[in-house]
Amino acid sequence: MPSSHAPSDQVVLPISRPSLRGGSRPTLTDRFLAFDAEHPYVYRALERMTADRLATGATRVGLKALFEDLRWQLPAGVRGLNNSFTALYARKLIEDHPHWASAFELRRRRTL
Repeated sequence: MPSSHAPSDQVVLPISRPSLRGGSRPTLTDRFLAFDAEHPYVYRALERMTADRLATGATRVGLKALFEDLRWQLPAGVRGLNNSFTALYARKLIEDHPHWASAFELRRRRTL
């Protein structure tokens, strides 16, 4: 009769699950991380667009404006460019490029 237990020489890895707020659905951060992992070209485009704006002498950059520009550049079939992700992309850009911190206005996060 087959055993329901894994053989002792087999390593069983834990299953990675998104953090669920209240046990009901993924948080905004979870959704952002999933989207960013699935669409890394979005971050690269925002990074390029930010560098281009700053290179022209701009001292402030608005991620919502970059998102709107990016929507026009992406193929029509690309979905999920959620405006709720703008603050998280701004934080990621600042984390990767600390010298850009003064170009973005950030507010305190209320939730994770």
